[in-house]
Amino acid sequence: MDTIRTLIVDDELPARRGLRLRLEKHDRVEIVGECENGRTALQSIIELAPDLVFLDIQMPGMSGFDVIGKMQPEDMPLVIFVTAFDEFAVEAFEVNAIDYLLKPVDDERLAVALERARQHLDRSGASLDKQRLLEIIIGLTGRSESSVARLLRDHTAGSSYPERLAIKDGGETVLVSTGDIDWVDAAGDYMCIHAAGETHIMRITMKQLEDRLDPSIFQRVHRSTIVNIRRVDKICTHMNGEFYLTLNDGTSIKMSRSYKDKVQHFL
Repeated sequence: MDTIRTLIVDDELPARRGLRLRLEKHDRVEIVGECENGRTALQSIIELAPDLVFLDIQMPGMSGFDVIGKMQPEDMPLVIFVTAFDEFAVEAFEVNAIDYLLKPVDDERLAVALERARQHLDRSGASLDKQRLLEIIIGLTGRSESSVARLLRDHTAGSSYPERLAIKDGGETVLVSTGDIDWVDAAGDYMCIHAAGETHIMRITMKQLEDRLDPSIFQRVHRSTIVNIRRVDKICTHMNGEFYLTLNDGTSIKMSRSYKDKVQHFL
């Protein structure tokens, strides 16, 4: 991606000017517009199709979260929230904002946020190229979409899966690296995430969590269990056809018969 087409949304003119001045120092940023409220932001996002929006949270009439809530998924740009208060950080993570900046915006912190946006956009472009390649290969070979997709997944570098999970813990938010996760088990609508010797409780469904984790690393082995296949040291077969996985920390995990086809991922 050559430039990041950027929209600034803030009800305060000095804040918009200050952010514009900082952004203009970055060669790969093109500022396509400014908005002073959520209503005009929604209209501008549709008309201008920016790659990235710097979005103030506290605005009269319609907050930054209200703007996100009214957006259609197909029109959604990347969002970096900008606010004078840190109390909204958890909600920002929950609506999948890629970053959260506190006013006054620090130049170094802004550079980090822009680099994160660039990486997201590069991955998005790679996903589109991958889909086009998928369609071409299906047409040429006559193979099924699933078999071709698996080939592309195995031979294409990069991932769109998050490197960290934001987990509420009382009044705090714990950021857990997905690479530290050993296994996950379900307890109703809560997931017990076992990572680096600690257990974190996250309110999310198994399917939602499974969609956030890279399937080349994490596999569902039971209706209520996901395991990091890199942690598996041993696979034991029982006479009833069930498998038991032993992780490198000694944890034993049951793999139900309905998931026995997943054994291939451990070999």
